[in-house]
Amino acid sequence: MNRDQKAAVVDEIADQIKGADAIFAVDYRGISVPQVAELRAKLRDVDASFRVVKNSLSERAADKAGAEQLKEMLQGPTALTLVRGDAALAAKALSDTARVLHILEFKGGLLNGKVLSAEDVRSIARLPSREILQAQLVGTIAAPLTGLVRGLNGLIGGLAIALQQIAEQGLVTGTEPEAVAEPEPEAAPAEPEAAPAAPEPAAATSENDTEQDAASDAESDA
Repeated sequence: MNRDQKAAVVDEIADQIKGADAIFAVDYRGISVPQVAELRAKLRDVDASFRVVKNSLSERAADKAGAEQLKEMLQGPTALTLVRGDAALAAKALSDTARVLHILEFKGGLLNGKVLSAEDVRSIARLPSREILQAQLVGTIAAPLTGLVRGLNGLIGGLAIALQQIAEQGLVTGTEPEAVAEPEPEAAPAEPEAAPAAPEPAAATSENDTEQDAASDAESDA
């Protein structure tokens, strides 16, 4: 590889580093060419690439991309996984391959400019995918919102009933409510007519008057 070719590789890797959301550095010793091809296919499915280049070229590319933190990980045979998609899926693809083949030891990496240790990369590999995390987040947010909507629906329903009742009473339109006819009081029972007064008993005739009447009758007969 001549100087121009090396410069072109450095520029290419630098551009990939700048465009990557995450970068994972792994020790690739012991991996075969067919195994690399299989791993690259898996990483391609999650929008990531696997680059094996000399450390000197990777260092120059890191300097050019402003990712000097990567240079500390470029010790011994080192491959870079440049991730533009889901970092968890890319780390999982590397971790699954490492577990099956017993190779590909994590060295560390970068995630959105933050330096990652080897353990950080292994932890990312155990995370759910971005889609699952988003679904869980939506479910967490939607749960209280559902309760809020139900509460608002109940409040609106109660308000509508109250307004309907007010409208029926004429308080909304300004009209007087229809007067409710009050029942007429029942007539008091008629008082019974007074019984006619009993005639006063005739005065008793005195004994003297009787005797005088008898005397008069006797004189008339003589």
